Amino acid sequence: MDFVFMLTRDDRTVTDCLHVLDSIRELGITHIGFKDVGVDPATLRRLHEQIRALGATSHLEVVATGREQALDSVRAAADLGVDWLMGGTWVEETLDLLAGTQVRYLPFVGEPQGHPTRLAGGPARIAADCRSAEAAGCAGVDLLAHRATEAEPLDLVRAARAATTGRLVVAGSIDSPARIRALAEVGADAFTVGSAAFAGTLRPAAGGLAAQLTAVLEASGIPARARPSGAGRL
Repeated sequence: MDFVFMLTRDDRTVTDCLHVLDSIRELGITHIGFKDVGVDPATLRRLHEQIRALGATSHLEVVATGREQALDSVRAAADLGVDWLMGGTWVEETLDLLAGTQVRYLPFVGEPQGHPTRLAGGPARIAADCRSAEAAGCAGVDLLAHRATEAEPLDLVRAARAATTGRLVVAGSIDSPARIRALAEVGADAFTVGSAAFAGTLRPAAGGLAAQLTAVLEASGIPARARPSGAGRL
């Protein structure tokens, strides 16, 4: 199971993202993401260039809940040339904007609501959305399982896994090694961690960001400071 380290806190890219990225380079994290809010476009471009320079796979996740703002995020992803675009619910429009690019798209499934985002929809809705996304040509889905308001998080992951052959990424509120291990057991392909690492909740009293990320890597079965061959791309 892949770990996507999000250089974000409270749904915004951290202002010192370039410094943070440099500080954790020795951990060998192979999937790194960010949002298109929190820093200016020039910083985002530099950040993406540095992620690529590390040989890591890049991810941009859509924050906006309004259509036009969300599609602006899609345009930003296409302009930067990220590997994966995550989030958003305007599937057809997004795929149209990404046509001819190498960006692979993972839409939100269910009904994301508000900020901080909560997820409405039970297992049947999640499964239906997964099938719809796959039929439309998406590469998989982005599931906010631990933000669920109408179902148990792992039930949603199981429903999604059964309904799609694409990439299943679970995002949001993954704040303990136990949650990470549980996601692996029910078939998630990847998960994201951002705010929890910056807040120090993954391994309380264990020190700074590097210690938190090491705890994530250990829980997901990825040895820190070791990069598997070909780790930059899927």
